[in-house]
Amino acid sequence: MAARVPLIANAERLGDIGNGEFVNVVVNPGRTFLRAGDRILTTLAIQTRAGQTSYVLIEAVPGLSPVRVDMREMTEASARRVLAQSRPAAAGAAAARAPAVLRPPTPGARPPAQAPPPRQAQAVPPPSPAPRTVTPREPPPPPEGEASKWRVAVIAKMGAFKLASTSQTIGGLQTSYDKSSKPVAGFETELRHADGFAVGLEFLYYKNDLAAQGTTFTGTQTVLLTAVNGKYYFGGDSGVFHPYVGGGVGVAAAKFAGDLTGKSSGPAYQGMVGLDLRFESVGLYLEYKYLNSTTQDGANQKIKVGGSGFLGGVSFAF
Repeated sequence: MAARVPLIANAERLGDIGNGEFVNVVVNPGRTFLRAGDRILTTLAIQTRAGQTSYVLIEAVPGLSPVRVDMREMTEASARRVLAQSRPAAAGAAAARAPAVLRPPTPGARPPAQAPPPRQAQAVPPPSPAPRTVTPREPPPPPEGEASKWRVAVIAKMGAFKLASTSQTIGGLQTSYDKSSKPVAGFETELRHADGFAVGLEFLYYKNDLAAQGTTFTGTQTVLLTAVNGKYYFGGDSGVFHPYVGGGVGVAAAKFAGDLTGKSSGPAYQGMVGLDLRFESVGLYLEYKYLNSTTQDGANQKIKVGGSGFLGGVSFAF
C-alpha cells in the first residue's frame, strides 16, 4: 500500500516504514517489543538472544483506512527472498512490506547483514542509517479503548464434580444421590482485556444417578448451568503463567428422568480459581469451581444441585 506507518522497538521510535523497504536495529538480549501503526497499533513480542538475527515481516492489511498492519516472525530463508527485492528505508524510516532485522549486540560481532541488491543476491549491503542500540523496555500501552487490547477466547473443559447434598426429599420420597457426577463437561467464551480482566458466558453440564430409599425407584438428575462470569488473570496478556480468580451468576436448570421425573430451576452463584498456561493463542486450562444453587419445581419443592470440583481443558484465543 502507498502509505507509511511509524515503527517502534521497545520504547524507541525508529521512524516511518514504507512499501518495499527494510530497516535494521540492534537490541540487547531478552524480550523485545515491536509496535507498528499510527492510530491503529499492532504489537509483537519476540525473544532475542546474543548473536542471533531475527526477521519480522510487516504487512499492511488491504482495504483498511486508517492503515493497519500485521507482524509475524519469518525464517531466514523466507526473509532473504524478500530482502533481495527490498531497499533500505530512508533516514529515520522503517519497512512496511519487508522484514526488520533485529540483532542483539555481542563483543567483536560484525555488523548484521542486510538485503543484497536484486541482481546480486550473494551481496548484502549495510543498512542506512546505521543500526542503533535499543534497551529492552516495556512499551507504553496503546490508548485506552484501542481494539487491539481485546481478544476473544473459547474454553472447552471436562473434569470431576461432586454434589454438596447427597440426600434430599423429592416427590415426598427420601432420595439418595451418587455424589460423583458423570459426565462433567463445560464450554466457555470470554472477552479478554490485555490488562487481565475478562468477562464471558459459561455452560456447564453434569449428571448424577439417584435412588428413592425404601423403594425400587431409580433415576438421574441432569443439570445445565448457564452463567455470566467475571475473571481477573494475573500477568496481563504477556507470559505463559496466568493464575486467575473469578465469580459468576446465572441459572441452573435440573431435569429428572427414570422412575422420578420432572424439572426444576433456580438462581446459581459460583466462584473459581485456576491457571491458564498460554502458548501463543493456545492454552492449557485448570480450574477449581464452587457452585451454590437451589432449584425449585412447579410444586415449590426446593432441590439443592450445587457442589464443587476440578476441571481441565484447553483455551483458544483469537
